[in-house]
Amino acid sequence: MRLERTHGWFLIGVAVWNAVIWVTFAANLYDAYAAGEDRPQGYWGAHSVLIVVNLVLGAVFVRWGTRILRGLRTP
Repeated sequence: MRLERTHGWFLIGVAVWNAVIWVTFAANLYDAYAAGEDRPQGYWGAHSVLIVVNLVLGAVFVRWGTRILRGLRTP
């Protein structure tokens, strides 16, 4: 498979979208926790893990996307 600029930009776009969604979710989760919402401790832990994992995946996608875009610049 040949990677092109569109692949790099797609990965960066997915990473940005991922960051927006999960940062918003993290803020909402924190607000619910601060308001004293009655949930089991596992709920808070599981969702916190999901947030961290997805933000790490977003960082990986940005790295891959930028590497693709840089790699295509050099002849």
